Amino acid sequence: MFTKIYEYICKLEQIIAGTCLCSIVLFVFFSAITRTFRHPINWAEDLSMLLLAWGVFLSADIALRTRGFVGIDIIVRRFPAKTRTFLFYFWSTLILIFLGILVFYSIPLCISNYKRLFQALGISYIWATASVPVGAIAMSITTILKMIHYHHNEQKCNVIMKNK
Repeated sequence: MFTKIYEYICKLEQIIAGTCLCSIVLFVFFSAITRTFRHPINWAEDLSMLLLAWGVFLSADIALRTRGFVGIDIIVRRFPAKTRTFLFYFWSTLILIFLGILVFYSIPLCISNYKRLFQALGISYIWATASVPVGAIAMSITTILKMIHYHHNEQKCNVIMKNK
């Protein structure tokens, strides 16, 4: 059941991130065109900034989940299995520590920005800053699930190696 819910959330995350990116492109494009004809869309810049904040953090989680980040796998593959395992858990732990710090410091930022408003939209800036802790929590969940998956695969490999 958890797997189905997680898959649904991942699919929803991809749809939202894609929609954010497409919307930013459209808003900036139409804003530039209307500005040329001296009828600027004042709210397009603020809405684009809001969508960019959410798009960045949701896309970062998608990239983390799908291994979309640049890595140096060609070097790491040459290491012994135990070293690769150590490096995987070491880097994953560092990532979790960083994301925890990000959540810890971004929540007070959200609280302090609740009175700040987007000029043209008239909504609280907290809607943009909330993308930081939400994105960091999503990336933390992804990292933990990757560590669990890695551990299960490692256990299966150990059983296969012992049976040979």
